[in-house]
Amino acid sequence: MTGLVFGRVPTREGSMGMLDEARAGNDLYATFDTTEGQIVVKLFAKDAPKTVSSFVGLATGELPFQDPKTGEKTQRPYYDGIIFHRVIPGFMIQGGDPTGSGSGGPGFNVEDEYQSGRTFDKVGLLATANVGRPNTNGSQFFITTSKPTYLNNKHTIFGEVLSGYDVVEKIAGAPRDGRDCPRQDVVINKLTISTTQP
Repeated sequence: MTGLVFGRVPTREGSMGMLDEARAGNDLYATFDTTEGQIVVKLFAKDAPKTVSSFVGLATGELPFQDPKTGEKTQRPYYDGIIFHRVIPGFMIQGGDPTGSGSGGPGFNVEDEYQSGRTFDKVGLLATANVGRPNTNGSQFFITTSKPTYLNNKHTIFGEVLSGYDVVEKIAGAPRDGRDCPRQDVVINKLTISTTQP
């Protein structure tokens, strides 16, 4: 895997794409339309600019990624149709893997961003999932249903749930198998990025 390269994304004359909005540190919101309901998250573009830029670019299709099925570089909304592949009541829900196995990603890594000093001091935080080593963040993320302070400075916190936390709890409580995967798929039908709070 290689590092993420940041450049300007071409858009229509006079308009900024969502990726450019993220890179500029502007307020952005992510709306997860799931099979269990809607979750709205405020993204921390100023606190975690590389992480938010990667997440936004993948969500909107502005950032290319390596298709895990074909191995080819492609560009389309990445998160649409992806499942929450790991749910643990009283801890978190995890998604962002197009293979649904917990080991898939976009073909690049994003470095850790802890400079904001944010900690897991409340529920409903959006953070990067990684493989337990520094700078191995890709496309996977989790939303907390607990305050796992032992994860401080191990996972980049890049957003907070503004509405739909009840949906997060509902997903976390879904019947699951021995690998903590929901027995019935919980799908992100569409992930939308906006400059105004829905």
